[in-house]
Amino acid sequence: MKIALLQLNSTIADFQGNAEKMVAMAEAADKAGADLAVFPELCVCGYPPLDLLDQERFTDECLKAVRFFQHRAPAGLGIVVGYIDKNRTGRGKGLVNAVSLIHGNKIQFTQAKTLLPTYDVFDEARYFEPAAERRIFPFKGKRIGIAVCEDVWWEKERRAALRYPVDPVKELLDLGAELLLVPSASPYYAGKLDVRRGLVTDLSRSSGVPVCYVNMVGGNDSLIFDGQSFFVSRLGRVEAAAAPFAEDTLVVDTEKTGGEAPPPLGRCDEIGRALVLGLRDYLAKCGFKRVHLGLSGGIDSALVAVLAARAAGPENVHAFALPSRYSSPQSLADARLLAANLGVGFDVVSIESVFPRVLQSLAPVFAGRAPDVTEENIQARIRSLFLMAYANKFDSVLLNTGNKSELATGYCTLYGDMCGSLAVIGDLFKTDVYALAREMNRDGEVIPESILTKAPTAELKDNQTDQDTLPPYELLDRILADLLIGNLSVDELCAKGHPRATVEKVVKMVGRAEYKRRQAPPVLKVSPRAFGMGRRMPIARHFFEL
Repeated sequence: MKIALLQLNSTIADFQGNAEKMVAMAEAADKAGADLAVFPELCVCGYPPLDLLDQERFTDECLKAVRFFQHRAPAGLGIVVGYIDKNRTGRGKGLVNAVSLIHGNKIQFTQAKTLLPTYDVFDEARYFEPAAERRIFPFKGKRIGIAVCEDVWWEKERRAALRYPVDPVKELLDLGAELLLVPSASPYYAGKLDVRRGLVTDLSRSSGVPVCYVNMVGGNDSLIFDGQSFFVSRLGRVEAAAAPFAEDTLVVDTEKTGGEAPPPLGRCDEIGRALVLGLRDYLAKCGFKRVHLGLSGGIDSALVAVLAARAAGPENVHAFALPSRYSSPQSLADARLLAANLGVGFDVVSIESVFPRVLQSLAPVFAGRAPDVTEENIQARIRSLFLMAYANKFDSVLLNTGNKSELATGYCTLYGDMCGSLAVIGDLFKTDVYALAREMNRDGEVIPESILTKAPTAELKDNQTDQDTLPPYELLDRILADLLIGNLSVDELCAKGHPRATVEKVVKMVGRAEYKRRQAPPVLKVSPRAFGMGRRMPIARHFFEL
């Protein structure tokens, strides 16, 4: 059987737009000779719709779009479509996460999702009722089962408390399924593709049943969907794969073996493409074209500038150097050179005309107190004032340039360098920032080498470096990864060889900075556990991760 894996970039609640794109993709699949086409999970409404699901009109509009597609899709093509449906059993939650087979312009079969994830960024049990039963359907002489995204993750080892009591795939195989379809909206993080492929190849190898895994693509707020749909033959091999981070149509023949999927991208290349897609879709789906940022001459803003130029086009990016008395001539020269390399707009707006006046105005209140971090924060907040003024005047999106190491430890200024509509690299530790920046220079120097080699500094006082306040980033980032992603305790961190004094300092910094993160911009997620929806901590607490 020839099956088209239709990797769609849906916009949340753009029902008509999504349905029209689906019609076009289904027509192309029909012309390509496909017998069956499979769209991603919730492709009609976009994922995740969150509390829009509480609005009855949202479900009604979604169902209208399904009917629109049903009557305009090629009649001879079987098409598997994901959408929101009403729970018609009269029991439990009012909605189900549904997938239907449309053939002959009629809905021939429907399977609801069984396993509703409630970990990390997922909260599906808040809205949906799980399927009460699993069924298969006949199509073109094959018995086919549908397992919606999480339904194939039963075998994935997690904490015991998260194990599911039902194994949907086993039930489908027990019913005689000869082919499995997996419509999915699986958010990206670095290395996620290996997890998906390993899970599905193990499943196929142990059952002898081929699997079509169809993943959503595109950015929706913090979440990025990488696509990279794939076909696994009955031999348990990935034989074909769709494009990464782009809409695509992949037609496979389930009876053939011996194909060879392209190799996965390298880690930095993959992360770079993910961030570009996340930023590009954030702008497009929110209705913006222009972006701007403060370009300090440091590594973080340099990387964000490169990503912005790739996502929005250099003609839509404007960079500002905002020097103070503490800014070095080299930093200004680096910022200017980088802007020229990228072809983005560039202006120098000194804050020295404002900073002394603020200090003068506050002098009577601050009398008798020595300068400290207060004066450093004032500079950051003056810069944010200028950058936000440009955002208002030119309808431009201010990009936040902070990294995960800073956001974790609170080494950032609330209402200062934390300002912005989107934290583009807020899920990259500082060491990841350097690695990705070097990847950007792989085909020729874009980011000046002096930015990559100088000691990191906020340049908010004389002779300042980040390591005046923070442990060396190589050590700090290892501790943060083990703490935030590995969820290790202090004793477990120390058992890995991290110095106890440093560990305890870092853990306290992370805990005390929670109030800042609650007010931070949304972060593009590229790790298994990003700040935001994926990590929910109270601000007022007596217990840190000790």
